[in-house]
Amino acid sequence: MDSSLPTLGMNEKIWLIVAMIPEGKVCSYGRIADYAGLPGRARHVSKALKLAPCALGLPWHRVINSQGKISFPLDTEGFREQQELLRAEGVTVNRGRIALSEYEWRPDLATLVMAMPF
Repeated sequence: MDSSLPTLGMNEKIWLIVAMIPEGKVCSYGRIADYAGLPGRARHVSKALKLAPCALGLPWHRVINSQGKISFPLDTEGFREQQELLRAEGVTVNRGRIALSEYEWRPDLATLVMAMPF
């Protein structure tokens, strides 16, 4: 094993994937976990985002649940902020729901492999 390769923890892998989500697109917690090589760990994505340093500037608002919905409860500050940020990027949000068929980020395998150091 080459010791010069970076060893990333779960949080760092998740942060890397979230940082790749382009403007105007969304991705579910579960897919982010899958792309990070952490299948079945969707809940850890939420935890990792809460722990992310602000300095990373992660586009956390582009992360939604597998049903295509904002996970914050309706009429909360978090819900309103996420909805506003998504709409500012041109994403249509209807009562917290986003059309995955139109806005879901689906990177090709080559994009993921070339961008990830793990």
